[in-house]
Amino acid sequence: MTDNKDGSNGTTPAAAKIPGKESLRPPLPKRFYKSVTVAPREKGFAVLLDGKGIKTPAKKDFVLPTKALAGAIAAEWSAQGERVDPDTMPLTRIANSALDSVAGHMREVAADIAAFAGNDLLCYRASGPDGLVARQRARWNPILDWTRNALGADFQLADGVIHVAQPKEALARVEDALKGPDPFRLACLHVMTTLAGSALIALAHARATLTLEEAWAAAHVDEDWQIEQWGRDSEADARRMQRFAEFEAASRMLSLLG
Repeated sequence: MTDNKDGSNGTTPAAAKIPGKESLRPPLPKRFYKSVTVAPREKGFAVLLDGKGIKTPAKKDFVLPTKALAGAIAAEWSAQGERVDPDTMPLTRIANSALDSVAGHMREVAADIAAFAGNDLLCYRASGPDGLVARQRARWNPILDWTRNALGADFQLADGVIHVAQPKEALARVEDALKGPDPFRLACLHVMTTLAGSALIALAHARATLTLEEAWAAAHVDEDWQIEQWGRDSEADARRMQRFAEFEAASRMLSLLG
């Protein structure tokens, strides 16, 4: 058997592409700029690459409402190496979403967040064991108390996963709470809601009732209990770290918006 030019033995070339085994991710683009700066614009601040403004994927002007946010996003672009990796630029991704997907669809995005409240994580309680029941009560009841007092929304609890219809008045109060945010804040709330499985956790954190750590812990009461009983899983831990990075980025953006 003769060797192939690529150094393999002739049956399985070293560079052979096995169907289903190829990388699904396209090559990252090379860094095409040297300098990153921030400049004022009529409606905010732009991030400039070699003096030229960034565009969103939908080709809109990438203009941010505060200098603090623009500076943080400029730091993401400055930190890139030989290639530009979007996975290391969570603030940029959320800002793109705010400009391209949220800005023209504020009502629909708010309705989507409110729909989470209709099936909110905090409303579905375990009937046992006692330790989990107590932990859910300790983490979740204060958030529901805040929701009742601050938003005027009173939610109903259910045992297990059987659906319970929430009062229309409660859902209306959540929608009212979502009318004020601009596209950037609404994008952050949407990210946090989907990651936490709870619109009420996201709202409580956005209103500074919960710290970042408290919000994340509240979203993972059941998962943390299972880990304590059965141990950790490395792949699950990696996914959770990735989700937390997104949640943290949305939280950070809220603070940068002022």
